[in-house]
Amino acid sequence: MIEIHPKLFIGNQDDYENIVRVQPDWHVVHACKEPYHRRALGYTGRGAPKGHPEYLIAPRGNSLILNLVDADTPAYIPKEIIDAALDFVKTALNNGHRVLVHCNQGMSRSAGIGLLFLAAYTNRFNGMTFPQAEQSYRTIYPLFNPGLGMRRFIEINWNVYLGRNAGELAE
Repeated sequence: MIEIHPKLFIGNQDDYENIVRVQPDWHVVHACKEPYHRRALGYTGRGAPKGHPEYLIAPRGNSLILNLVDADTPAYIPKEIIDAALDFVKTALNNGHRVLVHCNQGMSRSAGIGLLFLAAYTNRFNGMTFPQAEQSYRTIYPLFNPGLGMRRFIEINWNVYLGRNAGELAE
């Protein structure tokens, strides 16, 4: 678990289960379908029921649970999910909470959301191309190793997120 911005941590499932879960003052983005989204909705088949109102995003108190898989193509990474995660993190930080964004291994989905958060709500990557920002991000989060779909999603949407609301985040 690594702090990439004041009170914003990126990590893996073990960080959540062994550290954060037992501390009620954290806000958490579960950026992985298994096991959190499955548990939240209670489905037993291969995937969540497509008609379910929480098919993509399941808010639960101080947690946001995402139906996000580490797909090989960005077509399976809905922008709606990423936007919801970024908004959740921004709101929690602005309210003074510590936030953990985690996926199973802490390398792709959660790390990608962390990178996009810094791009959208800080000036850290202003004027940088995605490859430049990726290199810079690895200095603060060396575990960043996105899957093909997550990396391509970030690359395709880089300019959409870059500096979109940098002035809105409380420091």
